[in-house]
Amino acid sequence: MSNKKKKQAQGTIAAGYTLDYVSGKQVKETKKELVRQRIARALIHEYGFSPEDMKNDFSVGGRKKVDVAIFHHGSEHTLENLGRVVICRPEPRVGKNAVRIRDFKQAAADLDGLETIMRSVEAVQYGLWTNGLEFFFLEKEQKRFETKCNPIGDWPMAEESIGTKDVVSDAHTRVADNEMLKITFRRCHNFIHGNEGMPKDAAFWQFLYLIFCKMHDENLRGKQRQAWQRRFWAGPKEQFEDKGRKEIRKRIDGLFSEVKKMYRNIFRGNEEISLSDRALAFIVSELAKYDFTRTDVDAKGVAYQEIVGTNLRGDRGQYFTPRGVVKLVVEMLDPKEDERILDPACGTGGFLVATLGLMLKKFREEQDTKPGQENTTEFLSVHERLKEYASTMIFGSDFDPFLIRASQMNMVMAGDGRGHLYHLNSLEFPSGHLPQVKDAKKDLLPFGSFDIVMTNPPFGSDIPITEENILKNFELAHSWEPDGEGGFRNTGVLKSSVAPEILFVERCLKWIKPGTGRMGIVLPDGILGNPAAEYIRWWIMREAQVLASVDLPVEAFIAEANVNILTSLLFLRRKSEEEKRAEALGGAEEYPVFMAVADKVGFDRRGNKLYKRTPDGEEIIEAREYPERIRIGGKWVKRTLTRNEKVEDNDLPVIAEEYREFLKENDR
Repeated sequence: MSNKKKKQAQGTIAAGYTLDYVSGKQVKETKKELVRQRIARALIHEYGFSPEDMKNDFSVGGRKKVDVAIFHHGSEHTLENLGRVVICRPEPRVGKNAVRIRDFKQAAADLDGLETIMRSVEAVQYGLWTNGLEFFFLEKEQKRFETKCNPIGDWPMAEESIGTKDVVSDAHTRVADNEMLKITFRRCHNFIHGNEGMPKDAAFWQFLYLIFCKMHDENLRGKQRQAWQRRFWAGPKEQFEDKGRKEIRKRIDGLFSEVKKMYRNIFRGNEEISLSDRALAFIVSELAKYDFTRTDVDAKGVAYQEIVGTNLRGDRGQYFTPRGVVKLVVEMLDPKEDERILDPACGTGGFLVATLGLMLKKFREEQDTKPGQENTTEFLSVHERLKEYASTMIFGSDFDPFLIRASQMNMVMAGDGRGHLYHLNSLEFPSGHLPQVKDAKKDLLPFGSFDIVMTNPPFGSDIPITEENILKNFELAHSWEPDGEGGFRNTGVLKSSVAPEILFVERCLKWIKPGTGRMGIVLPDGILGNPAAEYIRWWIMREAQVLASVDLPVEAFIAEANVNILTSLLFLRRKSEEEKRAEALGGAEEYPVFMAVADKVGFDRRGNKLYKRTPDGEEIIEAREYPERIRIGGKWVKRTLTRNEKVEDNDLPVIAEEYREFLKENDR
């Protein structure tokens, strides 16, 4: 979950302006400024620099200025103390196309100005040129008769240099900033797609293989401790030399062989990393700098979803659920450590990963530790507990084998390793021809055995279920007629086709425990409001207690999933047989139902972020705290940075809080 902590509102900022992350002052929001602010956050949170040691628009002689200047810690802001410089450019406009990532030679003209500054200012040792998608790091080498600016894969951490051993095979990786991890994933995928000539889907799977290798290497660190030797790494100059690239491949090939053996349920064994040495070295260099295990679960999920969404969006009604909606469902269902969770249409695993994120937050609260400030013992304690929870309580299935593999990767990154994910047709289960049906039955997926089901099923009249062998097992696949007493009766006549979401409502209820099991499901508004669907609503009221209903705006799905449809979230508790018999005899008692309408979800139809405003149009800002444990100058230190930031205009977190209050007031 997010490690941001809200405080009281601090004021407002005029529309069209943003807050400089270094100084806290208002600056005009331009495309270049957005890049600079993103880089400033990364320099502070990832590299460990102090805002007090940074200055924007610093003059380096004549009319030349650098966009971000970094001075040696605690020193005056003078040229003599200037250690690193950053040049920023606006992010290129590419729409939905992949950007072709250039190498240093191809970007020589852009780098010329940066190199001139580095040569002219004697104290400067490192430089960075970036347009938000391309990053070119330089290190100055002073020779007897010339000064060279050499390409390097990354900068060392604050107050460290390339000369220390900590930036090679036993380097201390860093926790990724949310936005930077998303950009890193996009850069890696774009490099494969744009530079290797691979189709998008092939590029995605090559990227996925390397993520598996990265996570496998990190998992071995947790198991082997002192005996562990890192293999997923790239030296600062390895990726620019043929010999170094071959050494990288040798290490990665060994890791991938182990990955295929360990995940036999995912890999057939004949998969290969078919990237060129150059591309492989680039990707490894990009990913190796981060500690994925320590990086925020939500940050990894957002980054991963962005890549998955552009490659695996299916044509069978599979709409990837927006992160905010996923988080709301999980928070409203509020899983406990002893509750079994199922998503029978898990897609890329969004609900399951968000559940792990919520449980991790709970474990940390019980341990009284803050994310980002845990020591190794505290960190390993909560993550071992999380792995145990994931391996025994989290289950998922999907009809699409590619999505199951993508979901497995998402779970691995979140901190699992061996999730119960099955390639099967949930509407056909326990029958079915798909290979993992037997495994699912063996691993205890019987109906009535889960505490919680949460899902966003495929829906739409253009993908109806027409197989009689499936339809005959569902009450809602039959025709119903009014019984003359305000209810409906099943005529026994089987329909020829039924929309899948209708069957998923029945199947999800059947999977949860009678009396206590609860579920949250995303549904098109027609089921809850269409007169022709009245029999479905009557059937739901007979079988379940309605806990809550939340209407979502069209923006919820249109920006992230490109689906222009109105949807709602329906939360139910399955009634026990005793309850149903009692109601059949004496009638159902009235009970309160939580209902909410979300008008804002944090972004508009085009995906632009929305912020809360005052009546006169100014954007509201609040102070947020960032607790961190970072490595500066070879030492681990704890610090908490406080920064004023704009407040996202999003009703979903408010609805989650209101629902918690509703449960307290009604003693549930």
